[in-house]
Parts: sequence; C-alpha cells; structure tokens
Amino acid sequence: MLSFGAVGFLFCGKFKSTKLFRKMTEEFHLGHLIREELDRQNLTVVWFAEAINSDRSNCYDIFERKFINLELLERISKVLKRNFFKDLAEYEESVVKNPT
Repeated sequence: MLSFGAVGFLFCGKFKSTKLFRKMTEEFHLGHLIREELDRQNLTVVWFAEAINSDRSNCYDIFERKFINLELLERISKVLKRNFFKDLAEYEESVVKNPT
C-alpha cells in the first residue's frame, strides 16, 4: 500500500508551505508523465478518453495538471498499466534525500 509520504505529502494542504513541497511541485508533473506514457504505448487520446470514461477535452486538461485526485490517478494507473503512485513515491524519496 502507499506510504503517507507519497500521497499525503503532495495532497495535504498543510505541507504546501514547506521548501520541500515547493521543490517537488516545481519539478514533478503527473500530467506530463501520463501523456508521455500514452505516447510510449502508442495509444491515442480517443482510446485513453474511452478507457477512463471521459472525453478528449478532459484528457488534454489532465495532461496539463501537475497533480491529479487519487481516484482518477488510480484509474489511469490501471488503464495504462503503470503505477504512477510509485513514480510519486520515488520522486519524493529523491527530493527528500537531495533537498537542494
């Protein structure tokens, strides 16, 4: 299961003022990762929209979001067969180890 750090650190408002959180939000972009994965798998936005029960315009909006609600991220992870939560956790770990 997920650690509190991977999810709570990014989604709890009380952490937003920390230097570490600012570093993470400046460099990490979930929407871009999702788009890159879609391209890597040679999948279309139309296919992706149908797979997550959405429409194309919303998918393009998702690609521009740095952060995504957990339920949607879980659905996207399953559809693309990639654990984006793991990506978050690994990035958080690298930032914690090298905060500068």
